[in-house]
Amino acid sequence: MPTDLTAALADVRTLLLDAPNLSRAVAAGRRKGLEPPAAERVEVRPVALKNGPHLQFTARTGPVVSTRNVPVADAGAAVDELLAEPYGNLHVETASEVVQVRVTKKGDAQVHRAAAEHAAGPARHDKAKQRLVDPDDPVFRVLGAGGDKRRQVEAFVRQLAPLAPTVLSRDGERVRAVDLGCGNAYLTFAAHRWLGQAARERGKELVTVGVDVREDVVATGLKAAREAQLAGLEFAVGSIAGAEPFTGARPDLVMALHACDTATDEALARAVRWGSPLVLAAPCCHRDVQRQLHENRTALVRHAILRERFADVLTDALRSLVLQVLGYKVEVVEFIDSAHTPRNAMIRAVRTGAPRGSRLADLLAEYDDLTRTWGVEPALARMLAPELERVRQAAL
Repeated sequence: MPTDLTAALADVRTLLLDAPNLSRAVAAGRRKGLEPPAAERVEVRPVALKNGPHLQFTARTGPVVSTRNVPVADAGAAVDELLAEPYGNLHVETASEVVQVRVTKKGDAQVHRAAAEHAAGPARHDKAKQRLVDPDDPVFRVLGAGGDKRRQVEAFVRQLAPLAPTVLSRDGERVRAVDLGCGNAYLTFAAHRWLGQAARERGKELVTVGVDVREDVVATGLKAAREAQLAGLEFAVGSIAGAEPFTGARPDLVMALHACDTATDEALARAVRWGSPLVLAAPCCHRDVQRQLHENRTALVRHAILRERFADVLTDALRSLVLQVLGYKVEVVEFIDSAHTPRNAMIRAVRTGAPRGSRLADLLAEYDDLTRTWGVEPALARMLAPELERVRQAAL
């Protein structure tokens, strides 16, 4: 039944300021008839930083994310500021209960309480799944990464692990990795954490650079790297196409997680031109080829939803062929279940050297057949046109 909103918010305030028992809280939605809140969604978590316990406030509006950490002792004003915003829904999880508050059209509160979920039933004897990146790693708390994002980066690193010897076994004391279009840098941090440990076990030093065109994203990454005390992790402002993260040296590992549309092609093209030994890219949308298919009226691509799905498959198939022609062994795999993200394909490419003879002829013929049949020219081929032409001339 409806209760007084002021009393419900006072209860939520108490829960938020009880940091030892707070798990997380989310404020979202908007109250009917009022101006929207300053941020679309705010998540609150307790975090343990070097200078003591804090409440972390992660505000999201569209693609823009901002994070601030407030000492628990001084968090009252920040919590009051949050609760003064006209959010329509509040969700609070503590060690003992889950509290949900929904603001009604009349301005009252509907409050629902439930016991927190705990493991129940007989003890399990099967071995717990080993995590490559601890989901409770302070890195994630500093970044404010939610469960789905943590699972994505864990899955991405799990694909990196068996291929890591490709770069760790190379000569030299330093391993260089770059995340192109790093965005909020969840992957950058997680990969650096895991690969850095693997490098140290071999007596090597890892340097990772996250590159993004947005200055605010880079500033946030630098600040978070300092808070997480991750040595060797750096960030730089710049485009993917013009990235030069290591003066006079090529990256050993190139990563790109959900770089949108042709940004993935830019990352792959950059890796090819560097001659990087290992490339891992999880593409996002595939609008370039989808636009080119728009005039094709065959049943396979006549309908928008079919055209979108087919463009995904065709784009990554053509990317794979281009990379193979230019000297990479390529696998396209599903790196995580689609329940966590529909963009769950990954291109894994290991540099092995250019194919020769009949193998090269077969790859070129397959590529030419696909592009001619569907009337498309993939962005990656446009970007690497000089390299592809040299290979074609050598094959004659």
